[in-house]
Amino acid sequence: MKFGICNEIFKEWNDMERTIHYVKEAGYDGLEIAPFTLAPYVSDIPASTRADIVRHAEAADLDILGIHWVFVGPEGVFLTHPDKEVRDFTARYLIDLVNFCGDVGGKVLIFGSPNQRNVDRDVTYNQAFGYAREVFEAALPACEERGVTICMEQLTHWETNFCHTPEQTVELIDAVNHPNFQLLLDTKAMSYLQEDRATLIRKYGKYLCHYHANDTNFHGPGWGEVDFAPIFEALKDINYDRYVSVEVFRFEAGPEAIAEKSLAYMKQFV
Repeated sequence: MKFGICNEIFKEWNDMERTIHYVKEAGYDGLEIAPFTLAPYVSDIPASTRADIVRHAEAADLDILGIHWVFVGPEGVFLTHPDKEVRDFTARYLIDLVNFCGDVGGKVLIFGSPNQRNVDRDVTYNQAFGYAREVFEAALPACEERGVTICMEQLTHWETNFCHTPEQTVELIDAVNHPNFQLLLDTKAMSYLQEDRATLIRKYGKYLCHYHANDTNFHGPGWGEVDFAPIFEALKDINYDRYVSVEVFRFEAGPEAIAEKSLAYMKQFV
């Protein structure tokens, strides 16, 4: 099992080299990048910046494990839109994201983006399901070529009305039926479901490709009431050997405190 952290925690530093070296020194194995921290559109991130990320990561001996918050920033992207032109643009943009992920050495593309996947009132859920499948399937050849896996994230019912349970998310994964399209589970997002997190991890372990560690209070693991002991027990039970990545939504404690306290808390369970 490896530990990662998301780079928007360090956004105010505005220095990828500093971030990469600090994350390594803090004891993490990898960094997860939100493209919007570098440019509004991923296609605007120049080749020189991509090469610098690879160079700094190699110098620090740190993985760039993947990317997330992928539809934050650009206008005109929408996964379940009824207009085919919008979906075609979305698919092209998703391919751009896959290529960026591959360029910086990433292996997973985390798809959360609740606002850009919501089902509009004039669209049925089954129609939205088909539209989403169409967009993802268009990007899978690029995923194969670049060695990138799209991880579909189950989000809460108050964030989105599309894939807001693990069951719905896995239904989409089964429909796409491709090794480069798998599951992400998130500690916060599993808080409002009937089954507990450990049960869900064991139940859907064969799909699980990435895990986000946070708390229901939007802070990091160990900063709230969530007990991670059963979570890590379940991850061990399914022989999970991929990344557990710290993703938080409140940053007032500062990047160093968030990174160090979160990692120290998680390491007691491994």
